[in-house]
Amino acid sequence: MCLAVPGLVLSTAEVDGALMADVDFGGVRKEVCLQYIPDVVVGEYVVVHVGFAIQRLDERSAQETLANFERLGILAEEFGDGFERAAKQQEFTEGVGR
Repeated sequence: MCLAVPGLVLSTAEVDGALMADVDFGGVRKEVCLQYIPDVVVGEYVVVHVGFAIQRLDERSAQETLANFERLGILAEEFGDGFERAAKQQEFTEGVGR
């Protein structure tokens, strides 16, 4: 699954000609491209989809969404260990065919 997840912009910098940000998603930090909303500033929340910030979000909405995602286990699914996710998916796929 690929979700749009809110995150807090911690820093911004130009990297190889692209505007990038270090974004915190409830404790998980990722590098995110800001090309779609280049005027974002540190301290703002953005909604990120497949590595791109696609819109701003107010802090209350971002915190509520992150809390709901955490409660549902979605953050672990989105940001957890890729090998672990692949193994779980393989187990599910093998179980369906039985």
